[in-house]
Amino acid sequence: MEKMPYTAEMDQALATLNQTVETTSVVTSDWKTGLPVLTGSRVTLRELRVSDAQSLFTMLTTEEVSRFISPPPTTVEGFERFIMWANRERAAGNYVCFAIVPQGMDTAVGLFQVRQLEPGWGTAEWGFALGSAFWGTGLYTEGAELVLRFVFETVGVHRLEARAAVQNARGNAALRKLGAVQEGILRRSFLRNGQYMDQALWSILAEDWRAMLVPATPAIH
Repeated sequence: MEKMPYTAEMDQALATLNQTVETTSVVTSDWKTGLPVLTGSRVTLRELRVSDAQSLFTMLTTEEVSRFISPPPTTVEGFERFIMWANRERAAGNYVCFAIVPQGMDTAVGLFQVRQLEPGWGTAEWGFALGSAFWGTGLYTEGAELVLRFVFETVGVHRLEARAAVQNARGNAALRKLGAVQEGILRRSFLRNGQYMDQALWSILAEDWRAMLVPATPAIH
């Protein structure tokens, strides 16, 4: 999801709110009330907190991270407003955003986003951004597997889409590794820095994901 559903124009009504309020991570099956905490051996995924704004600003505004996504907020305060918007959209049932927190740390170094593309979440779109210092550490793969289980088992998504710029070799390879199927090329579909880029369209179906969970039957010779 290279086009973030949030834009700075959306947060004008939030600008006057108290931006020091924290959200508390909870374990619940009602994700609209609060996102569950998803834990792996390397990473924890949890609700975004306003206190994550500084670390997200540091991690996600570098050129190497932001070159293939829509422009992130340009200030810490902008990230604070984004976090409040994300939590409001989650409560409305439209959008989910998990903070990526490495084991042994408390602050976010990236995020996973999922938004519904049709009412009822039959079809959804996902994407991620991760600080480059954590590329190649396994955080993305483990976190993505946790997100897939959440969207298919808890949210009830049938079809999960992703779009990645054709030039984004790392992002496309990561989606392929997860079992996503490339369905085609969306020509000149993403505007970044005044230039239109082609995007690859990927999908994972709920039945595909469940089939990947079933161990292969050993051959009998």
